[in-house]
Amino acid sequence: MTRRKPEHFRIQALKRTYNRKTNTFTYTITYETAPATQTQRTRTVAEAFGLGADNTQHFTIYDNTRIRIRPTDIVLITGDSGSGKSALLQAIKTDLGTAAQDTRNLQFDKNTPIIDTIGANTQEALELLSKVGLNDAFLFLRTYTQLSDGQKHRYQIARLAETPAQWWIIDEFTSTLDRDTAKIIAYNLQKLARAHGKAVIAATTHADIKTDLAPNVHIHKRYGKEIRISYNPNAKAQSCSLTRQTRITQGTIDDYKALSHFHYRTAHLPPHRKIFTLKRKSETIGVIVYSYPPPTCFGRSQAWKGTLAQLQREISTISRVIIHPKYRSIGLGAKLVAETLTQAGTPYVEAVAVMARYNPFFEKAGMQRIAESKPSLHITNALTQLQKLGFDTPLLANTEYCKQKINQIGCNKILTVLKTLSQREATIRRRLAKLKSVYPKHEEFLAKISTMNIDDLALTLKRLSFTAQTKIYLFWRKPPA
Repeated sequence: MTRRKPEHFRIQALKRTYNRKTNTFTYTITYETAPATQTQRTRTVAEAFGLGADNTQHFTIYDNTRIRIRPTDIVLITGDSGSGKSALLQAIKTDLGTAAQDTRNLQFDKNTPIIDTIGANTQEALELLSKVGLNDAFLFLRTYTQLSDGQKHRYQIARLAETPAQWWIIDEFTSTLDRDTAKIIAYNLQKLARAHGKAVIAATTHADIKTDLAPNVHIHKRYGKEIRISYNPNAKAQSCSLTRQTRITQGTIDDYKALSHFHYRTAHLPPHRKIFTLKRKSETIGVIVYSYPPPTCFGRSQAWKGTLAQLQREISTISRVIIHPKYRSIGLGAKLVAETLTQAGTPYVEAVAVMARYNPFFEKAGMQRIAESKPSLHITNALTQLQKLGFDTPLLANTEYCKQKINQIGCNKILTVLKTLSQREATIRRRLAKLKSVYPKHEEFLAKISTMNIDDLALTLKRLSFTAQTKIYLFWRKPPA
């Protein structure tokens, strides 16, 4: 009795060369397939169509195909499922060797908050995550498995950016995402890769991301040997295609409330002067709030001088800029600021920002950085003591994180840190403990914090994190008519 060959599907690369001097890849790729066993149905089909049920079938999908790809090009491979996109991607990856990083080979710590899984330190992690649109304080504490599909794609891009590989390989790129999110992620990918001088080779069945990915090389693969290759060496996406579908309108406090939960500070909003919303069709995707200026503000004296009455007439303060998380990192924050500065109703506009350290969209919008405020030595020392207790201090703004750590460490050690800070820096007492006195005494502070439960203590640490932030003061002057 003759043993029948097992079924197989095998790629055969008959010719594969990569010329680094000319940046040229050349491939002839075939695959072969044969059935494992004969059944009544396979015999019937073979006889009906004149096929040999035992015969191995050979198919050529690339026939001496030559592709030029520079080490900084963005490459998009599109085509129907089964047309050979992944086979080409795998062949290119094999030729590139260790110079290529495939997202499928990235290792993910699925049970650790993402803030702890990327970057050499917290600041570097914040910068990387912000560049791909993962700049929501609540997201930093989520694990990889808790992210949505779109957030996982963004996170993978951030991980690529910290690898030393010159070539980024992505198969099935954005294939599972809604098409708006896919376009946003495609735009972010090309922007980050071009900023780092890296090459991207991405394969997908979807061609609708082409405008936002702006490929230098587009390979469209059809069934059989049919292939179309187009080159655009100077391609670059200046803006995401979705930004051209947005408009700015006069807004209301209800527009702010609709998006306020996406802001890391959801506390009481200062008295507002004007509100503008960013719309995409009927959806509110952004809001900016211009408020009346506070009597004092660090950095203001370096840009403006005048009386209190002049201050209220001449300056508006940007107190909130919120972009829906889905639409972040495609320039909408800068657009919202830039297109409303002249509509604020005052000749000057100021802003105090924390995220300006990681995402300078105020400056991109035309505002000027004037001054930087750093925490005092006593606040820095308090943070150091909290760090020794086990706190990751950049995460103090998240009350859930603080409650977890307080439960682990206990209240007494944290109260000791706060008592020491109150002794050394009187100006912080009122803000930390929410005391009514303008200049509360140390004893008042101690009496208040001694009655705090874990929730109250977590809020106090959140307020401490705000005082510890390095803030940037920015200013804008209305151009002369």
